[in-house]
Amino acid sequence: MLSVFKKCRWPIAVGFYFICSVVFGHGMSEADKAKALEATNWDFIELGASHMVTGYDHLLFLFGVVFFLTRFNDIVKFVTAFTIGHSITLLFATLYQIQANYYLVDAVIALTVIYKGFDNLGGFKKYLNIASPNLLLIVFVFGLIHGFGLSTRLQMLPLSEEGLVLKILSFNLGVELGQIAALTVMLGLLAIWRKTKSFKNFSNAANVFLISLGVLLLLQQLHGYSHTSHPDDFGFSTDNHLHEHEKMSSDMESEIESEMTNQRPRTSHDSID
Repeated sequence: MLSVFKKCRWPIAVGFYFICSVVFGHGMSEADKAKALEATNWDFIELGASHMVTGYDHLLFLFGVVFFLTRFNDIVKFVTAFTIGHSITLLFATLYQIQANYYLVDAVIALTVIYKGFDNLGGFKKYLNIASPNLLLIVFVFGLIHGFGLSTRLQMLPLSEEGLVLKILSFNLGVELGQIAALTVMLGLLAIWRKTKSFKNFSNAANVFLISLGVLLLLQQLHGYSHTSHPDDFGFSTDNHLHEHEKMSSDMESEIESEMTNQRPRTSHDSID
């Protein structure tokens, strides 16, 4: 596996940078919260679709699920199991206001990404000398977890009791539409890739890449949890705390630049008051 990791170290590095820049944007913005007060069912459909297509944890898991699936019936079977799973928890957890720290839930979702990459590499047989668990059941159970993650985000919105079920169903419909759109692109690219020699040569590398991104997501979410669980240690606790880090970094850069300017040796070109 080490040699495979070396082959894809640059894609991993690029993926790390990309995920770092977007992972904390996978939530509900202040604009979403304000809009929810007067949102129509169509607005919730749009919100669900946009949330899914930017839900890199959900998409990475689905990518792992369909990576080796070539028969249409198999694709439908596994995607349906995932859909049923996340629809159940999205509906009931939101309806009955079952909550948990969303960073912890997303950390568990990251573990599902790691699991699928490990499974695709034949890790259970190769490293644990056991048969891989029933994939259909696993996908369904993991769908329940992903649905709970979607629910924690939806519950960040100011949802009124009036028409709540229809709002949840509209959001879920949007999620499914976003999922179909993402899968269409994903399956198309995989179909093209499978026709090339590089698929056989780099399929293992792709799943090492998947595991690596899952690990990054896990670390990012645990980092986010540390902010929400120990805000006094960090000085802030916000849903979009990546922006706080960016502000801190910007302030630090400005401070360093100011110090360098003050310490720069004076030349004859400098004006003298």
